[in-house]
Amino acid sequence: QTRSSGINAEYAGCEFIATNLDAVTHLTDAQEWAGNGAMVGAIKGCTGVEPTIVGKPSPLMIDYIVDKYNVERSRICMVGDRLDTDVLFGSNNGLMSILTLSGVTTEAKLLGDDNKINPDYYVDSINDSSLKLG
Repeated sequence: QTRSSGINAEYAGCEFIATNLDAVTHLTDAQEWAGNGAMVGAIKGCTGVEPTIVGKPSPLMIDYIVDKYNVERSRICMVGDRLDTDVLFGSNNGLMSILTLSGVTTEAKLLGDDNKINPDYYVDSINDSSLKLG
């Protein structure tokens, strides 16, 4: 309770901004670590304040790019290795999406019955030029 009161008092009126809510991050293919979402959850838990998410899948970045460069969303393709950030960012913001299986998401997870987020296409790696329908 003391820690929570201290954080709320010292930073009263400040906006809580987070880049992402990634549950895990990978330092290497074999090393999975707690992601930014773990720290965001801890701060949210002790302050009771909801963060403003400025990274994927928030529309903040794409809104800025579309406005600054005067480009249509239909001409933008999001390529990434995470369903819950990269592909969701694409789908939520009217972009085409390509999932690369060389990172966080496996083909088993992508094609699994529990998955509700689907890319337009997916590839085995970023170097792969053969697109598979998502």
